[in-house]
Amino acid sequence: MGRHTDKVGDAYPRAPSQEEWERMGSEERAQVVEALPAEVTYDEMAMPEGDSHQEPKFIAKAALRGYFKRRGRKVYVGSELPVYYPAERRFAPDLLVVLDVETHRRGKWMVSHEGRGLDWVMEVHVGGDRKKDAEFNVSRYARLGIPEYFIFDGGRLTLEGYRLATPEARVYTRMESHHGRFVSEVLGLELQVEGENVRFWAGNAPLLDSEEFIDRLEDHSVGLQRRAEQEARRAEDAERRLTEETQRRDEETRSREELERRLAAEELRRNLEAQSRDELERQFKELQAEMARLKKSQH
Repeated sequence: MGRHTDKVGDAYPRAPSQEEWERMGSEERAQVVEALPAEVTYDEMAMPEGDSHQEPKFIAKAALRGYFKRRGRKVYVGSELPVYYPAERRFAPDLLVVLDVETHRRGKWMVSHEGRGLDWVMEVHVGGDRKKDAEFNVSRYARLGIPEYFIFDGGRLTLEGYRLATPEARVYTRMESHHGRFVSEVLGLELQVEGENVRFWAGNAPLLDSEEFIDRLEDHSVGLQRRAEQEARRAEDAERRLTEETQRRDEETRSREELERRLAAEELRRNLEAQSRDELERQFKELQAEMARLKKSQH
């Protein structure tokens, strides 16, 4: 973001040199930080390029913020934030990353005040003159010691990556992609063009932007709901089968008890019949004996 001129003595505000900063007291430093504008002027900005310029950086910003937040690592991810290097003309990258710093909101990044410069920058180019991003910024960001710099061309749908070979180097080495992916040693991630945006990868896992993450959560929620409904149906079926099995066993128990009752009744009937026969036979024998006795007495 910004025009590709860097004339010394221009009217745009600059941070003091590091030597000047070190000579200042704490109160004077605070005044300097407060005085530096938290915005860039229209003359410094490139012409608006619509969604093709805005969407890729917002999606990338959301994906990176979410990734580092989930990992519990303090990483500041900013977009179009005015950056002040000592005695340098300010600039506002489309996307910037600084590792292991507090993630609170900022209106500007002043290197002397923050105690460190940027670790990673990406510019999004859509149309017009590519010289700012592809030539001027390649030279400038390397001179400032920014370890990695990427250019996403949203018109051509291409990605370029640059890296300082050593911390002391001040000229970039252009990166080579592997199967369309660039390795960011600073972020510990891989990058590639996917559709109209830049996709970040952590190994084989893609980093999701906010909408994708919400969609994934919704899909997961729907899946959980479906599984819960399936589990509920299985529980109902199991309960129904248990009820049916209980009813069947109760019916079998009732049938068995009824059979046992009938068998007992039949046994009792038979016993009573047997007793009746024995009694009749006894009585018959007694009658026979009585008749024999009477006949004998008549003679």
